[in-house]
Amino acid sequence: MTKADHLSNKTAPKRILALDGGGIRGALSLGYLQRIEDVLRLQHGGSKNFRLSDYFDLIGGTSTGSIIASCLATGMSVAEIKSMYMDLGDKIFGKKYKWWKIFEIDDVIKAGYKSQPLEEQLQKVFGTDTTLASDKILTGLCIVAKRADTNSVWPLINHPDGKYYNSAEGTNKDILLWKAVRASAAAPTYFLPQMIEVGGGMHEAAFVDGGVSMANNPALQLLMVATLNGFPFKWKWGADNILLVSVGTGMSRWKKIPADVKKNNLLNWASQLPDMLMQDASWHNQALLQWFSNSPTAWEIDGEIGKLENDFIGAVKKDKGLISYLRYNTWLDAGTLSPLMNKQYTQKEIDGLVEMSNADSRFELYDIGVKSAATQVDETHFPDSFKLVV
Repeated sequence: MTKADHLSNKTAPKRILALDGGGIRGALSLGYLQRIEDVLRLQHGGSKNFRLSDYFDLIGGTSTGSIIASCLATGMSVAEIKSMYMDLGDKIFGKKYKWWKIFEIDDVIKAGYKSQPLEEQLQKVFGTDTTLASDKILTGLCIVAKRADTNSVWPLINHPDGKYYNSAEGTNKDILLWKAVRASAAAPTYFLPQMIEVGGGMHEAAFVDGGVSMANNPALQLLMVATLNGFPFKWKWGADNILLVSVGTGMSRWKKIPADVKKNNLLNWASQLPDMLMQDASWHNQALLQWFSNSPTAWEIDGEIGKLENDFIGAVKKDKGLISYLRYNTWLDAGTLSPLMNKQYTQKEIDGLVEMSNADSRFELYDIGVKSAATQVDETHFPDSFKLVV
């Protein structure tokens, strides 16, 4: 299928794939995606040439999710992305700035890792001249970045009818794909911001990681892009009309001793606040999407509202919902992983898996994703009503 096939016929059933941010933990997402690809390939005849870009009409992601989403949207198989990603992770998180290199001191105090390896690898994967308008992108694509100089979330999309795609207000179609992905992955303290010319080249904008927003879990943002009148997709609501599949990068489980929290100093709070806010944003998105749907993969939000199985926006009786919604993710804690992986984990090992820049954990994270997906991703989650018509 071509991009035009995916974006045309707004009344046909549409499928959206949303991929979380999480640094090197994107390897865990790939384990889930391999299972999803295998299930959908069998559902569509078992051809070796089947790709997730054939099935999903809009693929999007934040940060590391934007890297994987862009690879999928350009027709790569999950196996191909895994091979690239394992090599990429080792290169981009392998070269920290050295504090004693005085000639680099300005960058040392701004970011923990050099941007050059990341940029070189993205250019190698996507090319140096591929833009958001390129026919190499085979389906709808949404790269979620944060414009830091205006404090606004920018969903960079490749729909030709988008307001800022090719107009007096902006020409986003000319943004290089590798730069858009680099912008989405420019996590503060990890990498320097990405500068991109916007507004038809009239001025420069500074972008940072899309995870520095409510959209590190970009599922709700992609649903808004797909349905709000301000965006060009304007897809029809309904459980038989929209299938939203959301894939996470693993979650750390917060269990703090109150007395220790009381002892926190400014540095403790500074290091903990980003993860606290990212988790809050993700759970908020999760609660809303479960409120919109009757999801077979619903998570317990908390002890009061549970899975929202008896709540639904817009109707007294919860039968189908406003969308069909699937969320795949796993806890990164010893209680979850020890039985799953058949080994005992120490807290130090768990901390190593949670750390988003620990490239040494990428292979184990992938295996965790594969085993988690085997228990979570069921063939029945993808109904025949969303099966491709061939």
